[in-house]
Amino acid sequence: MLTASAKFTLGEVVRHRIHPFRGVVFDVDPTFNNTEEWWESIPAESRPRKDQPFYHLLAENETSYYVAYVSEQNLVKDESGEPVDHPEVSAMFGRLLDGGRYDMDGGLH
Repeated sequence: MLTASAKFTLGEVVRHRIHPFRGVVFDVDPTFNNTEEWWESIPAESRPRKDQPFYHLLAENETSYYVAYVSEQNLVKDESGEPVDHPEVSAMFGRLLDGGRYDMDGGLH
């Protein structure tokens, strides 16, 4: 059996390789775990492989906050050191630690 190992961890701040958004990882699926309709809505030339980790992000761009589902191949570590302003971050995580990762024990539960 083939098992994937996640490159990013819960609380880590990441950004998309192509699209202008960033976010905080709040869940990880070891392989694709969304609907076929969602997967097929991605243009075939940029559709990611299903056999890799997929990340649930509290995401933000210049105009909005949302939840994103992104393949590992399309994410990179965010090196800005800036906090993510998504309104749900404080409910799930504590403060932003050095190294671009949120404290897992400080959220408002």
